[in-house]
Order: sequence, then structure tokens, then C-alpha cells
Amino acid sequence: MDRLDAMQVLLTAVECGSLSKASRRLGQPLATVSRKVSDLEDHLRAELLIRSSRGLELTPAGRTYIAAARTVLEQLHEAERAAAGEYVEPKGDLVVTAPVMFGRLHVLPVVTAFLAAFREVSVALMLTDRVTYFLDDQVDVALRIGDLPDSGLIATRLGAVRRVTCASPAYLASRAAPVTPQDLVGHDMISFGSVSFPTTWRYSSNGKEVAVPFRSRLSVSTVEAAIDAGVAGAGLIRTLSYQVVDPVRDGRLRLLLEGFEPAPRPVHIVYDKRNRLPLKLRAFVDFAVPRLRERLSAVQI
Repeated sequence: MDRLDAMQVLLTAVECGSLSKASRRLGQPLATVSRKVSDLEDHLRAELLIRSSRGLELTPAGRTYIAAARTVLEQLHEAERAAAGEYVEPKGDLVVTAPVMFGRLHVLPVVTAFLAAFREVSVALMLTDRVTYFLDDQVDVALRIGDLPDSGLIATRLGAVRRVTCASPAYLASRAAPVTPQDLVGHDMISFGSVSFPTTWRYSSNGKEVAVPFRSRLSVSTVEAAIDAGVAGAGLIRTLSYQVVDPVRDGRLRLLLEGFEPAPRPVHIVYDKRNRLPLKLRAFVDFAVPRLRERLSAVQI
């Protein structure tokens, strides 16, 4: 039995709340995940998890072991970084994650410039709209849009983006532009969900939330497709402001309901809290923060 691997599987199961969810996150069969946890319990001769219909619950022995396992894995990662010389000069592999479109438009240009400046560092840029986990996904630094949960992570604010509603001039030439959220009723809407189920757009009015449910006429799976459909006059779209900078500035889309927008969503660069940061991570954060702040400032509309 690989005890370090079993520790990681156990930690993932606890964080996910079930073995089946841990199986999906780790990309391993459920039977394999269950066997690794059982083998670990057999090795320790102690029950670590109580499995029930409500999910997983740690036994007293499990709570003690989980705390120790986290420490062991963190110390192992620290030792590997020290052995690789990552505290002597910026070198080694760096894993950066960001939302797909934000990463392509803004993080990738910063990463390529960073690689030109630091020849001994290699970067794996993981573009995904799912929430990544620093330990499970071996992530060093993440770009996050939206409010952050309380955690032991270090977060540096880079700026903020708005959630905006848009339509093309051609669409608005045939339909009256909405003045209030309630005016959206009867408009053709483009959404990211199923056309079979109601979607809700939420606005703010005098400090109160205004929810507008509707059934979309067109549903797409990517924001790029929604923007293209909006420019083509297929209906109203709702995106983050940085995603529609070009079509708004060149007049292909018009902003609507600006006075009812919810509070802007913060953008942060986030990394794990450690006693010593590998120089590759410190170098990337110091390099990326001012450049990403400048890029976010330049895309305000």
C-alpha cells in the first residue's frame, strides 16, 4: 500500500464529503478509492470514517489522523521544493489556474512574458471554470473571480469586473430597450442553461435584489457563443464586463440596465500560505500582480 497516496485519497474523500465525489475528482474508480481508504484503516487498525446515507463522518481517530496527514503531505511538498532548489533561485514547474476566458485573454499574455523573463521556470496553465483545489490539483497559484470563502489562503485583489446586460443595435431597433429589470419580460434571452428550464437573472434596486426568471430562446454552452449570438441580434446576453469590451467599444453591443447591476465582482490572485514561498511562486506573484491590475483597469467599460 502506498500510504502517501492513501492519505491523499482520504483527504480528498473528507473534503468532498463522499467517496463517490472523491472518485470523480481524483479520476479513479469508486472501488479503487474505497479500497485505498479501507486498506489504510486496516493498516492503522482503526476506523477513520463512518459511512452513512448522509455522507462521511470522521471518527475521533479519523479527526486526529486527518490533521496529521495534512501536515505530513505539506511537509513532503516543502521538502521536495527545497531539494529541487526552489528557495535558491526561481526554477522548477509552476501550476497556474484561471477561468477559461479570463485566462486566455489576460493571464496567458502575462504568463508568456513571465516565461521570457525567468528562463528556469516552466508553467502549466490550467484553464477551467470549475473550482480547483490547491492540494488535490497541485495548484500553486489561482486567479479567482468573485467573493472568496474564508480560508488560510493568501489573496491579493487585482480589481473588479461587472456583470452586464447587452444587446445589439439591430435587436434594439426592433424591440424597445428595457429600462428596468421588469421590462425584460417578453424579450428574447440568451442563456448558458437549458432552454427547457427557467433561468434567473438577478439585479439590484435600492439595495434590494430583483430576480427576473425567464425561459431562454437560445441556450449555449460557452460565453464566446453567447456573445456571438448577441452581436448577431439573437437576443439579450449577460456576461462579465471584461468579456464584451471589444463589441461594446466598437458599437456591436450596447450596455443595458447599468443602474441595476449588482455589486462588481472582485478579481484576486490566490496562493497557499506557507512559511517560505518558493522563489518561482514569489517571482510570479510579483510579476503578475501589477500587470494584471493594469490589464483589468484597461478593460473597464
